[in-house]
Amino acid sequence: MLWFSKIHHWVRGQKTRWTRWPPIGCVTFGNLRRLTPISQIFGFDRGLPIDRYYIEKFLQQYNSDIKGRVLEVGDSSYTCKFGDDRVSKSDILHATADNPKATIIADLTDAGCIPSSIFDCVILIQTLPFIYDFQSALKTIYRIITPGGTLLATFNGISQISRYDMERWGDYWRFTTKAAQRFMEELFPESDITVKAYGNVLAAISFMHGLAAQELRPEELDYHDPDYELLITVRAVKPECGV
Repeated sequence: MLWFSKIHHWVRGQKTRWTRWPPIGCVTFGNLRRLTPISQIFGFDRGLPIDRYYIEKFLQQYNSDIKGRVLEVGDSSYTCKFGDDRVSKSDILHATADNPKATIIADLTDAGCIPSSIFDCVILIQTLPFIYDFQSALKTIYRIITPGGTLLATFNGISQISRYDMERWGDYWRFTTKAAQRFMEELFPESDITVKAYGNVLAAISFMHGLAAQELRPEELDYHDPDYELLITVRAVKPECGV
C-alpha cells in the first residue's frame, strides 16, 4: 500500500500545481493592474463593446423574427440593421419626451396608452436592468405583442454600473439565466422560451475594463463558460391564442 500512497500524494501535488498556474505571486497583470477602467463607457470609445458583440450575434440568429410592426426602445438601430425588408412599421419607445426620434412616449410599467396586441416583434435591448418594477414592464410587453409575436430581449449578467442611467432613472438589476427563465415562464409558455448566456472569464474581465470586441480574438469571445454569464438573451414567443 506504500506505493499507492506515494502515487496518490504525487497526483495531488500535480493537481495543485496545475490549478495554481501561474504560481501564487507570479501573475502578470500588465495594463490591467490599475484601479480605474481603461474605458469608463463600456468600450464605445475603442470600438464595438463586448456585450454589443454578443447582442448582435443574438439578433442575427433570430433576425427572421424582426418583421411586421416592430417596437424598439430608445432608437431603431437594431430594427434597421437586422429587420431588412421584413419590417412594415418601426416604432421607437422612450420613457420621456426628450427623444425626438420616439414615436411612443410611455412608461412600460404603466403603459395603458399603448394598445394591446399590435407589435409583431419587440426588441428589448439592455432595458430591464434600468426598470425597478421590471415584472410590470414585462407584463406590458406581453400584452402589446400580437399572438404569435416575438420578444427578443437582452440584459446584463456581469457588468459595471451605467452611471448615465443611474443618475437619471436608476440602474437596479443584474440577472442570471435561471432568473430569466423563471420570470419569463410567468408569462410565456416554457416551450416558447429560449434563454442563453454569453461570456467567459476573459471576456468578462475585458468588458469590465471597457475593452472593445476588436481587441479580443473571435475564439476568445465565442468561448462559453457557464459560470461567467456576461450577457443574458431571451427569445420568447406569445402563443397564437394569447390575449
